[in-house]
Amino acid sequence: MTTPTPEPGPRYEGPRDPNLPNSPLWDVNASGTGPGAGGSAADRRAPDRRATDRRSADRRAGAAGSAESTLSRMLGGLSSPQASVMPIEPALFPLTSAQTALLVREALLEDEAFNDVTTIATVLSGRHARGHIVARSGGVIAGLPLAIEAFRQIDPRIDARLDVLDGASLTSGMPVLFLTGHARGILSAERVALNFLQRLSGIATLTAKFVAAVAGTGARILDTRKTTPGWRRLEKYAVRAGGGYNHRMDLATAVLIKDNHLAAVDGDVAFAVRRARDLAPDGARVEVECDTRAQVETALAAGADIVLLDNMSLDLMRECATLCKGRALTEASGGVRLDTVRGIAETGVDLISVGALTHSAPALDLALDFE
Repeated sequence: MTTPTPEPGPRYEGPRDPNLPNSPLWDVNASGTGPGAGGSAADRRAPDRRATDRRSADRRAGAAGSAESTLSRMLGGLSSPQASVMPIEPALFPLTSAQTALLVREALLEDEAFNDVTTIATVLSGRHARGHIVARSGGVIAGLPLAIEAFRQIDPRIDARLDVLDGASLTSGMPVLFLTGHARGILSAERVALNFLQRLSGIATLTAKFVAAVAGTGARILDTRKTTPGWRRLEKYAVRAGGGYNHRMDLATAVLIKDNHLAAVDGDVAFAVRRARDLAPDGARVEVECDTRAQVETALAAGADIVLLDNMSLDLMRECATLCKGRALTEASGGVRLDTVRGIAETGVDLISVGALTHSAPALDLALDFE
């Protein structure tokens, strides 16, 4: 199959599901309707709230023009049984052209790819080559714009042809990317290009396995903030390429009251939720981590939007999921594995967060084969 080579950066849009809308739905609750909305924002706003709003506004202004995914925001939709419970948007590549170029440049400089003594010494400068990046095992591909950028930065004359797009399922031996051009450039960029592809494709592949494991249950697989420093947007993009969904992108995009937050307020769940309502930005979802039924009941009474069921037994999780149905979304977390995720999904929880998607995914086996 031959397709035109896309430019790297935001113009490379990755896989699109024709059944999904083109615009994100993260702001459907921005009007203040839905769980937790009550009273005007002005009535509730304290000095701390105004400071929080200013920081949020500064952050949005600083991000203007970037391609950061809105999938980091949690959304509502409990008002209708048919409403979506998570953001929906195609797996758009999250970096701008400039960001892509800078990241790849740093990787090439780290590898001294412009001073590849082995290639310079052994390969004649005029020698041309043709080759394919090929899957050595089955999986899901992600990171192709970064690989193309690596080859083009070393030698802009290298021609790259995509055989698949990010999000595509691969079988062993399947070609991914065809390359033709000066052999020196292809060889010097090879490792950096493969490093990007293997890491992100490994995340996409592991995500796809978890998604397949819960198929038919209605539960959705989420990532966490347990990402490689500096790579969060890319790794969360890879999760989307594998069919998963993104939890909050960072500490500023949603409220998640965890056990240590509760310990800092003497375990007062109601107080923590009330403070979050008063001080968090408008539209922010409030989630509370619970490990007992009593905590779940208190969180529901306080008006939490999402209840995180942490390290619960399946029986207790099922009981709490039933208790929350129609009142708040439920998220299961804690030690989720491929061999346990189906049982967790069958308890009736809405969401399952899996840290292993980004902190423990093995690299997908890919290689460059010259013809």
